[in-house]
Amino acid sequence: MNAVFLDTVGLLALWDVADQWHAPAEEAFADLAALKMPLVTSTLLLLECGNAAARKPYRDDVVKLRNTLKARGELFAPTDDELDTAWLAYANKEADSAGIIDQTSFAIMRRLGIRQAFTNGIRQAFTNDKHFEAAGFEILF
Repeated sequence: MNAVFLDTVGLLALWDVADQWHAPAEEAFADLAALKMPLVTSTLLLLECGNAAARKPYRDDVVKLRNTLKARGELFAPTDDELDTAWLAYANKEADSAGIIDQTSFAIMRRLGIRQAFTNGIRQAFTNDKHFEAAGFEILF
């Protein structure tokens, strides 16, 4: 699948103007919009975003993104096998001891075929989370 996976780190940086990564996240997201890149994420990741944004002014942005991605078929739930794979990777401290949501994201990205670099220079994950690099993915900013 020729798509970019949206990660919590990238989304929170995009929405939170006080975040240290806000400017690069905003620039990267504008580039994705200009290229009309398909954007995908997981149900678990949006739960994580929703929890982080519960008392923030961008709380409604999480709901809006969820509804948009769901309507487009770009919101993915992990399968039971992916959850088992993620928990095993978590237990084994794979990808530089990435957390369970990241491990689940990696499993979903592999299912969707989001592993190859794009010829137009777009990376695979909208994040700067080094765990994605440790898992073999390219980060966007």
